[in-house]
Amino acid sequence: MKDGLCAIYERRSVRKYKPEQITDGELELVLKAGLCAPSAMNRQPAIIVVLQNRDDISHLSKLNAAVMGTNSDPFYGVPTVLVVLAETGNANAVKDGSLVMGNLMNAASAIGLGSCWINRAEEVFAGAEGKALLKKWGVEGDYTGIGHCILGYADEQPEMKPVKGKRVYFVR
Repeated sequence: MKDGLCAIYERRSVRKYKPEQITDGELELVLKAGLCAPSAMNRQPAIIVVLQNRDDISHLSKLNAAVMGTNSDPFYGVPTVLVVLAETGNANAVKDGSLVMGNLMNAASAIGLGSCWINRAEEVFAGAEGKALLKKWGVEGDYTGIGHCILGYADEQPEMKPVKGKRVYFVR
């Protein structure tokens, strides 16, 4: 396991994965980190749906691609997709769910997994097909899609992109 800061500094968005499924132990570590994310007033409005079933991942991928207007696989053939949703109507749902997403990706990096945030969860789960998927998966309540955290064993080592300047201002 990497040092926490090292895992954050070295984390990259991975878009090429090996077909092997991650272990249950690895999944548990990543999920625990996501559930430990801070939330406004500790309301913990975010939930995580774990998909490891090829049919469900494929169906969700097609819905996501349709929002994008493409036929490509926006999940890059990963074996695991973590769908992060948050309670609709919670004023901090997007912020709190985004913290969950960040923790999931940083934890994945810390244990040597590849990950990437895939957008369009909000659009997918606002529609009838997305709501039907949530019902099929046993998710009760009204939730807004925050993001998809794809996970797997990286089959590439992306280089770090240059960090843009003029992003920190000191007022002392």
